[in-house]
Amino acid sequence: MKERNVIFASDQNTEPGSLSPLSQRMLDLRADVFAEWEKRVRASVKGADALPHPILINTLPTMYDNITEALTPDYPRTSAAVAMPSVALEHGGERARLTSYEAPAVISEYQILRSTVLDVLRRHDVPVSDAEMQIINSSIDGAIREAVTAFTLAHAAFREQFVASLAHDLRNPLAAATAAADLIVHVRDFEKIDRFAHKISEHLGRIDKMIQDLLDTVVFQHGERLSLHPSNFDIMEVIQETTEQASDVHGPRFKVLGASVNGWWDRDAIRRTLENLTSNAIKYGAQGTPIGISAQEYDGRLLLSVHNQGRPIPPDQVESLFQVFRRAQAAKDGIQQGWGIGLPYVRRVAESHGGSIDVDSAEERGTTVSIDIPVDSRPFQNAPTLG
Repeated sequence: MKERNVIFASDQNTEPGSLSPLSQRMLDLRADVFAEWEKRVRASVKGADALPHPILINTLPTMYDNITEALTPDYPRTSAAVAMPSVALEHGGERARLTSYEAPAVISEYQILRSTVLDVLRRHDVPVSDAEMQIINSSIDGAIREAVTAFTLAHAAFREQFVASLAHDLRNPLAAATAAADLIVHVRDFEKIDRFAHKISEHLGRIDKMIQDLLDTVVFQHGERLSLHPSNFDIMEVIQETTEQASDVHGPRFKVLGASVNGWWDRDAIRRTLENLTSNAIKYGAQGTPIGISAQEYDGRLLLSVHNQGRPIPPDQVESLFQVFRRAQAAKDGIQQGWGIGLPYVRRVAESHGGSIDVDSAEERGTTVSIDIPVDSRPFQNAPTLG
């Protein structure tokens, strides 16, 4: 067998010495193993097909190298478990942060890796002894335990952050409504009473919207579909209602483009979608710059878009926008508060209407978030969603 120098992903050892025949063959077949593993995972693990290659492959090649080292007797790494916990912990944490996985998906990835390694070795007539098989199995079993532990802890942290954000966001409008109610008790000026009553109504409306978003999120997390009630209306009516309401608070920043499009959609869901997109554009767009809202019809479809100028969203953070309780780094770095459930709601509305959502973001173009749905959504209400 041809001798060659290798660099293991785990320890950067450029002179690993003599590898056992199995270790050498596993190293030679690493590319084949992960090409086959990726194909199988994308086909069978929920949420994997949407991941770009670098995110999907993650730290697994490092773990593979650890196992390869451990299979060589007298190699400095006498057990794959020496470095396995940190590698697997990182893998589980990244799966929680960067994917829409649930814990069974993390377990499946490792189980598929085990079967893929054995199938590839068998296909190339590489023998594996019982002792070597025990090392492979114990290494992968240990990695599963560590990865799932990290995955679970990360999601627990997300929930804690969400509860803190929920309490903060609900407290503000509740405090404002309470203050206005207290003032009404002490004034006899009907003009002031009217103004305070309007503020109470406005802040209670905000609280009601937050609670409705939360209830919808519970539906999302259980994999249920949104219950749509399609009606026939002109999308421009909803755009005008949304921009007029937003203009009362933020001034004349809104520029409406496009023409009337008459179709069949759930009016309340589309209105809340547009409110979420507009709210995000205001929060994260450059202060004082215009917010563009456009509606276009093409080939029996509606393209509804909201555009803002401002700090772009890095490509590797786009997917996190649509994960419940998660926000892009730009949002975390800023002063804006949020639950991280607005855009997941928008995605679910688009999918429940038989459509999809798209984000285009760059320094020179600004950020545009669009939903692309059929003009008549009624035939597509039972189409599957990503869940």
